[in-house]
Amino acid sequence: MVDIGSVKKEKILGNNPRIKLLNTTIDVLDERQTVDLVEQYVLENEPLHLIGVNADKINALNSNTRLAEIVNSCGVINADGASVVLASKFLKEPLPERVAGIDLMQKLIELSAKKDYSVYFLGARKNVVEKTAKELKHKYPKLNIVGVHDGYFEETDWNKIANEIKSTNPNFIFVGITSPIKEYLVEFLQAKGCRGVFMGVGGSFDVISGMIPRAPQWMQNINLEWLYRVMQEPRRLFKRYLFGNFRFIKSIIREKLSKS
Repeated sequence: MVDIGSVKKEKILGNNPRIKLLNTTIDVLDERQTVDLVEQYVLENEPLHLIGVNADKINALNSNTRLAEIVNSCGVINADGASVVLASKFLKEPLPERVAGIDLMQKLIELSAKKDYSVYFLGARKNVVEKTAKELKHKYPKLNIVGVHDGYFEETDWNKIANEIKSTNPNFIFVGITSPIKEYLVEFLQAKGCRGVFMGVGGSFDVISGMIPRAPQWMQNINLEWLYRVMQEPRRLFKRYLFGNFRFIKSIIREKLSKS
């Protein structure tokens, strides 16, 4: 792993409250508030690693000190999981809503097209990320896309990626790369002087490009989008959700009892 030195805590621009849930800092923000806050970083030219956490991410950072340091140093940390919102209510520190990464990304794309903020897409397979850019450009003809790069490169290419991003100087860099490599990469790019708002977008490129369908709206509304994903990729996701959710629930109950 590339040495990026100590993790630098980002500047906090918002005055919203934050809670701590299983050693994870989370901002008490809804989607609209998040968009407004993120735009402050753009307007003040402050670098930002915008991140969303779900049960799987919280499980991971509680067994990965480096990942925990990076996540908790981010300027904006959203609850991107219904289980996290439910857990916050159970612990009597309620979060307003789930801020779904794909929805937030599209709100920021819409904002960028309206305000002429530049965007860069990094991640996924070459045909997927290029199709994503094409679809978004079709939807938002004024969208200023300054770069597109797939996610299939080696750690030895990170400097090259950093130089390309610095040369195009985008306001937003949307990163569709598997965690925790994504977090390590963003931290590296920021350490190399890449500014702008970095946002990890999970599998959003696959959905926006049309490669993978998103759950029906009714499933999204009742917080069953995770189940739809499991149905799409049962071999890869069944054990993760079954054992991961059990581990998360167990940890939440333990935290509740420790505060009693």
